[in-house]
Amino acid sequence: MEGGKGKAVVLVVDDDAGFRALARTLLERASFKVEEAANAAETLAAVERTPPHLVLLDIVMPEASGYELFRLLRERCGSTLPIIFVSGERTDAYDRSAGLLLGADDYLVKPFDPGELIARVRRSLRNGAKGVETVPDAELDSLTSREREVLALLATGWSSKQIMHELRITQRTLGTHVQHILAKLGVHTRTQAVAVAHRAGLELREVVRSG
Repeated sequence: MEGGKGKAVVLVVDDDAGFRALARTLLERASFKVEEAANAAETLAAVERTPPHLVLLDIVMPEASGYELFRLLRERCGSTLPIIFVSGERTDAYDRSAGLLLGADDYLVKPFDPGELIARVRRSLRNGAKGVETVPDAELDSLTSREREVLALLATGWSSKQIMHELRITQRTLGTHVQHILAKLGVHTRTQAVAVAHRAGLELREVVRSG
């Protein structure tokens, strides 16, 4: 995954010049080569000029949304290009799930810790095309009935407080269930687990009926 002078190329796509400058500074300090684009036309030109190893893609963009640009990048660069959605406005769990369901490698919410940005970029570069979409639906079978119920409630959009009240469990117990779910599905965040649940068609009524 090396580009340029032995450095991986990260394309930062955002209409906010301030964010692009910040991202460039952080990424270059971490020894990445950075390309920038402020809109769809600049993005496609940058891809042709210097094929990136990873793209940081803002969702709320002029002319074409980040979701539209995501599809264009997939058409131009294939499914192996790691793409991380970035947004300071579309921060709800539904938005994050939608981004992951499209096939994005990760979803980063602004503002973020500088170290988190670098860690996620490096992880996505290591994983390449691997991500939540590589998790077989059959792995849901490894979950216990209670874990499936917790996951279904998360996928329905319930908060931790609502789940604890509904299932009559403590925050510590809920945290343990979530940790087991993430480990069994091979994902790192609740959002990724929710994406797996949606893709597998896990619904709360099915869990209740089977339980």
